[in-house]
Amino acid sequence: MLDIIRIIRAGEDALKYADDVSAMIDEAAKSKNSGLAHRTPEYIRQKIREGKAVIAFVNSEVAGFCYIATWQGGEFVSHSGLIVSPKFRGRGLATAIKKECFLLSRDKYPNAKIFGLTTSPAVMRINTELGYVPVAFPELTTDEEFWKGCETCANFDILQRTKRFNCLCTGMLFNPNK
Repeated sequence: MLDIIRIIRAGEDALKYADDVSAMIDEAAKSKNSGLAHRTPEYIRQKIREGKAVIAFVNSEVAGFCYIATWQGGEFVSHSGLIVSPKFRGRGLATAIKKECFLLSRDKYPNAKIFGLTTSPAVMRINTELGYVPVAFPELTTDEEFWKGCETCANFDILQRTKRFNCLCTGMLFNPNK
């Protein structure tokens, strides 16, 4: 049987998948000892309600997710929580999800700088294909709420020790003005 893959901008009908997405993020953070930060099901639902989430399905099963957030009055947009279920990896889903999230960001906030933090070489490659460049953290948002999101990451102590100058994550930025 041929798998049916769908990458969609999540709407109200996707709210029921928030628990699955939150658990998928937590499992990946544990198994990979990555920089993924915990996101509660309610936070995931909020992003879906705001029209700021992309979800992937293989057949009818949740296969991946990513969401956007805005900072400094929409001057910056971040992509976070990019996740693909282990059983569906190696199919190009992360690239497809990230591209749709990028298009969603450009549609909603055409003049915003788009950024992300990642420890993943695969995400760095995808970001580079989309026009992002690696940057030092001071070039990213100064919004305190964004940086609070790092508090649940296992590497938060590094970010604190360096006074938010760097961490194990790489900051990447797409500037629509360049």
